[in-house]
Amino acid sequence: MMSSAPPPDPAAAGDGVEDGDMETLPLAAASDYASVASTFDPLLSAAYPPSPPARAAAFPLSSTSSSSFVDPPSYADVAGASSPRSASASSSASPRSARAAASEYVLLAVSDPETEAEPVATSLVPGSAPTYVSYLVTSVRRGDPGQHRHAVRRRFRDFVTLADRLAETFRGHFVPPRPDKNTVESQVMQRDEFVAQRRAALERYLWRLAEHPAIGPSDELRVFLQAEGKMPLPGSTDVASRMLDGAARLPRQLLAGEEAVAAPQDVVQPAKGGRDLLRIFKELKQSVVADWAGVKPPLVEEDREFLEKKDKLQEWEQQLTSASQQAEALVKAQQDMGETMGALGLAFIKLTKFETEEAMHDSQRIRAADSKCIATAAVKASRACRDLNAQTVKYLDTLHDHLSIMLSVHTAFSDRASALLTVQTLMSDLASLQSRIEKLEATASKIFGGDRARLRRIEELRETIRATEDAKFCALREYERIKENNRSELQRLDRERKEDFLEMLKGFVTSQAAYAEKIVDGWETVAEETSGHARRSNSMAS
Repeated sequence: MMSSAPPPDPAAAGDGVEDGDMETLPLAAASDYASVASTFDPLLSAAYPPSPPARAAAFPLSSTSSSSFVDPPSYADVAGASSPRSASASSSASPRSARAAASEYVLLAVSDPETEAEPVATSLVPGSAPTYVSYLVTSVRRGDPGQHRHAVRRRFRDFVTLADRLAETFRGHFVPPRPDKNTVESQVMQRDEFVAQRRAALERYLWRLAEHPAIGPSDELRVFLQAEGKMPLPGSTDVASRMLDGAARLPRQLLAGEEAVAAPQDVVQPAKGGRDLLRIFKELKQSVVADWAGVKPPLVEEDREFLEKKDKLQEWEQQLTSASQQAEALVKAQQDMGETMGALGLAFIKLTKFETEEAMHDSQRIRAADSKCIATAAVKASRACRDLNAQTVKYLDTLHDHLSIMLSVHTAFSDRASALLTVQTLMSDLASLQSRIEKLEATASKIFGGDRARLRRIEELRETIRATEDAKFCALREYERIKENNRSELQRLDRERKEDFLEMLKGFVTSQAAYAEKIVDGWETVAEETSGHARRSNSMAS
């Protein structure tokens, strides 16, 4: 992990070494170099890559998010766009930066973490009141008069509330996932380090929300970023409280009769929240009957194009997981190469010092000079490997980004399945109610003058049917809305994935080629500088 005061970097010292400056190189043990290299954490760099070295400033540094499952660009396209001659052309804004520029916000920043005490102290021990960390969230909205800057204090719980509200409002959309709570990491890591990582993750999360075409201009995000004081959005009730509310309502629903119908405004949200246990039981029964009894539901998913894309997405996620694992293995291998090359350079530095101090013959001095060249080149190659690794992490992080997007995809598809199940349940209820009316009418017709009790019951059931029809209409409209959201999001995902992966591959190929050339140039220089000894040995032999 990153430390606040890292030890000196021998690779940095080696970059400026000239022939007469050999004694200025630090003489550290190989274990010292390993401790320096350990400060480069590929996991940290994956989330918050360091600034690129000056040599690689011409490379486009994208931290893009990927998308769906269209065919990736060909290698010929990437190699042609990634040639050294076209490196300057590829330094234009990445697709993600272009999307940020087109969003509703000019500035989004999360900064200045502060520890604050809870409003109501629950501890009886003096001086041990619970605390939390709040962050200063700064935003500038495009089009605001004078580009007014808004600054509000938000804690992590407020971000959770925002994410829950967005999940309710934008069902069927691929809502960017919020950062995890990381309770275990917060206990293991240093507090300052954990807070710094969370701050960067929250800022990245806000930018992803702002870049979303539906969420970016939403009132939910605007209120979160601009409303002063306490978080204005109502906090979501925990699952236990919702289940208790549902349990309290269940007896009243049962006493009201089996015809108790969910209100139209309630059916547009999933029943799994727990507030309506009767509805949960009905939908569970509908799901079991359809799955286990083999009874065809009154409404089924008939969008073949969607079903095919859903299957392809599952296959794509598997392939993406494998590619992500190999990317992590590559980062680890390049990190090991950099550490090993640095340790080799330090070993040759010690060897050079020994040869210089103990030199009695010209051949020893020549060997010392050659060792110095190798040491300098090895230390520089080590630094180049570390810089290359930072570039690799920055580009291949697109794979990890897309894996996180897949969580949003699954949630959106789950919203669709839940809405369909609600419609199926209401349609089954309507069929059951109609069947009961027909039986009551048949029985009442056999009694002379009719059966007033049964006729009254029939009228009650018809009233229930009318209420159920209203609920079914709202549920069907919500299902169609979610389907349309899925369709538009899949199109956006296809488009952005093509852009993002082309940018990723271009950057990866460019950085690999450029740093390989840099390392080769260094070793070719060493070969020329050490060739004098071979020529002198040949002349002496002749």
